Amino acid sequence: MAEEKQKVVIIGGGAAGLTAAFYLQKEVEENNLPIEIQLIEASHRLGGKMQTVVRDGFTIERGPDSFLARKTSMIRLAKEVGMDDKLVHNSTGKSYVLVNEKLYSMPGGSIMGIPTEIGPFITTNLFSIPGKLRAAADFILPRSESGKDQSLGNFFRRRLGDEVVENLIEPLLSGIYAGDIDQMSLMTTFPQFYEVEQKYRSLIIGMKKTAPAKQKQPVSQDKSKGAFLTFKTGLQSFAEAIEAKLDPTIILKGHRVEKITRFKQKYEIYLNNGETIDADSIIAAVPHKAAQAMFSDYRFFDPFKSVPSTSVATVALAFPEEAIKNDIDGTGFVVSRRGDYSITACTWTHKKWVHSAPKGKVLLRCYVGRAGAETIVDLSDDQIIKIVLDDLKKTMDITLNPDFAIVSRWKNSMPQYTVGHKQRMATILDHMKEELPGVFLAGASYGGVGVPDCVDQGEAAVQDVLAYLKSN
Repeated sequence: MAEEKQKVVIIGGGAAGLTAAFYLQKEVEENNLPIEIQLIEASHRLGGKMQTVVRDGFTIERGPDSFLARKTSMIRLAKEVGMDDKLVHNSTGKSYVLVNEKLYSMPGGSIMGIPTEIGPFITTNLFSIPGKLRAAADFILPRSESGKDQSLGNFFRRRLGDEVVENLIEPLLSGIYAGDIDQMSLMTTFPQFYEVEQKYRSLIIGMKKTAPAKQKQPVSQDKSKGAFLTFKTGLQSFAEAIEAKLDPTIILKGHRVEKITRFKQKYEIYLNNGETIDADSIIAAVPHKAAQAMFSDYRFFDPFKSVPSTSVATVALAFPEEAIKNDIDGTGFVVSRRGDYSITACTWTHKKWVHSAPKGKVLLRCYVGRAGAETIVDLSDDQIIKIVLDDLKKTMDITLNPDFAIVSRWKNSMPQYTVGHKQRMATILDHMKEELPGVFLAGASYGGVGVPDCVDQGEAAVQDVLAYLKSN
């Protein structure tokens, strides 16, 4: 008599859900496990924010454009799905901060805006003399209160002063999370800074001592190879490669989960078309507010209602090379809040990723929207493009209109890890273990917003599911 199969339902087909489906299917096949898999995605495509437009020789990312090469889970998954030969490093070059309508080079030796070399910090014109003296107080200030979460803004302002934060650290950090650093949790986003301060007292000294040693490169080695990787065919092709490895019969697109309830030892999943699916275990790889709505009968998810998500948009602009009269030596800039700008950053994509544009063409990718400045995302494409071009013309001499422009909106897509996030998640997970055994969360709302973070969470969720089913 055949062993009865247990059913695992993965809800959400973004990076975390796709990864979970791939690795769970692999475990089932390699170990001949009696497990049935179902992947449910509300939209009509898989991949989440991994979306790429290929047009007229350009490769344009609508969402994330790359990942850190040191995050090896992405490279490993790329090998698993036959995409490792498509991986390319970014080209390195100068990067800038735009403050009060002037571009300043990033000070050498800074790590996320924290100086580790005194010379470049002293000589830069990015900060005033009083601002530099205030930052030097880091050498004598005491440590933060042990174990207590605080905002990134509070932590860095206390150690380095307002000017260094506003002109360098805030543009860099808010560019990653599109958030308000005075609300974002230090312990969740950058706990390593807290740990360095606790160990060395001075953040500057600690970052200098813990920074990786600079290694001499062989003459033959390409010095322009950067720390980031992407796929020359675009991140969407990576999502498609993972999907191609999945059994198509397990994938259900265009169906939204409305509600989940527990019935005896199983779960009943109610879809928007009136159907019900039973499951022994669930991986909810969805945003936090979607998770709260699905599990609305369980009040311990209610804190997710108050966790904000920021709306952002990217604007890709394609030009002929001759359109840019005042070209800048570098790969992009971030924008300080000091100044009348709507863009938060701009990447000279054709320089950072040489595969992204045909020869003789220029590709600029700008970002708009962040906490407290999200209304721009609701404007029409033409309005957003005009605003972005007006901003760019303040720093670059652009003489022609773009050949084309692509605006990509991401409404409520950037979860904000506000102060207390770590404890909030720990409390919710404890309740889930007791009241919803066999249900696991994965995705950008919970343990990291980058694609590799979502891959890690999807993979970890598979191991959690297998352990639960085995113990059950």
